[in-house]
Amino acid sequence: MTSTNNYSTVKQLLILFLVFAGLYFARNFLIPISIAAVLATLFLPFCTWLEKHKVPKALAAFLCLLTLVLVLAAIASLIVWQVFELTKDIELIKQRSVQIIANIQNYIFYHLGISIEEQSVILSREKPFISDILQKIAGSLSVIFTYLILILIYVLFLLYYRGHIRRAFLKLFPPAQQAEMDKLIYSVAKVSQQYLLGLSKMIGLLWLMYGIGFSVIGVKNALFFAILCGVLEIVPYIGNLTGTSITVLVTAVQGGSPTMLLGILLTYGMIQFIQGWVLEPLILGPQVKINPLFTIIALVVGELVWGIPGIFLAIPLIAMFKIVCDHVDSLKALGFLIGETETVKKDLNLPRKILGLYKKKDQK
Repeated sequence: MTSTNNYSTVKQLLILFLVFAGLYFARNFLIPISIAAVLATLFLPFCTWLEKHKVPKALAAFLCLLTLVLVLAAIASLIVWQVFELTKDIELIKQRSVQIIANIQNYIFYHLGISIEEQSVILSREKPFISDILQKIAGSLSVIFTYLILILIYVLFLLYYRGHIRRAFLKLFPPAQQAEMDKLIYSVAKVSQQYLLGLSKMIGLLWLMYGIGFSVIGVKNALFFAILCGVLEIVPYIGNLTGTSITVLVTAVQGGSPTMLLGILLTYGMIQFIQGWVLEPLILGPQVKINPLFTIIALVVGELVWGIPGIFLAIPLIAMFKIVCDHVDSLKALGFLIGETETVKKDLNLPRKILGLYKKKDQK
């Protein structure tokens, strides 16, 4: 009996290893089609609405694709515009950077005894490393462009053939289970829609709050840093810290006062409090809530397997996986493990209860 259990455990570990190996080696194929599948679920309601209003299926899919392209173009234009505005202060940033580097070199010389010449030799050794980074960035841009074209093509055809794909998937199961599998497909698509729509609303509100906060404090290029902090919210926990850290560092280089830097940190703290206790419970909802431990695990595994795209896909994919676990008896324990605890769910539902009380008072 023990040997049988050991054999079963080894078999499961081997299957798990093969799954991750397959995900890694097939990443160039899986990354664009996974991103396209997640984006396609976002446009399902719009595509269905167009078809109900007698728009041909091919034209409805194309209009959804056109909407996606226009949204991406608008966001890219806004970011490029703000980057251009930031480059106007590039000379000032260079001067401040040179001054800061000189101060650091003097500090190292007086406290660690390493001469400025020796420090220059050490830095010169890092130039090949910096050139390698620039080459990788250039290579990444070509990969991103290729992925973007593939994603747009996949989105178009996934929307057009969605009914055919769903029926083909259902044929994998016996007739008695097809109704349950159909509900599972609907739930997975629904949680992806909810996550992307909620994330879009969240980013928009964060742009507004960060923009107002940074402008009141007097941060230069406040809109750029607001956009940066909002977009990096795609990566939970790590993204907002990264955006705020960049804002503090650039503001310090631009000559920001200690009061201004403290104001940036206070703004970040207030917005994170509002986001965690008001926006997330109201916008994202409990269906896509993954507990922080497995959120971090998903981000780490996503980066190990698929790199930066894996970080962006980690949360929606693990949210979909949780829905699958909740519908399969043998995986329900895993779905429970990934999800939030009951105590956290009660805390996250507090804003809804408060709004519900206000609504009842208004009705009276």
